[in-house]
Amino acid sequence: MSANKGWCLPPEGEDGVSAKFLRKTRESPLVPIGLGGCLVVAAYRIYRLKARGPTKMSVHLIHTRVAAQAFAVGAIMLGAVYTMYKDYIKRTAQDAGEK
Repeated sequence: MSANKGWCLPPEGEDGVSAKFLRKTRESPLVPIGLGGCLVVAAYRIYRLKARGPTKMSVHLIHTRVAAQAFAVGAIMLGAVYTMYKDYIKRTAQDAGEK
């Protein structure tokens, strides 16, 4: 039985994981920002777990989840607003300038 030594390499013509990640980041830069912010907020709130005072654990975790989701949704909304600006306002201004 022969061992396939190229099992971890992508097939010819396909991007690797890092190349695909960089391409997706260039297409929509706010997705990794939203993901990173979500992780930072969650890590900070978990770090502050000891200083929560008399608050119940479940309430603290719910607040942590809501804060992390708010950051991610905010990044998505900024991306949508930027895309709308780029597609409609900027394109309309360029079309008016050409005429």
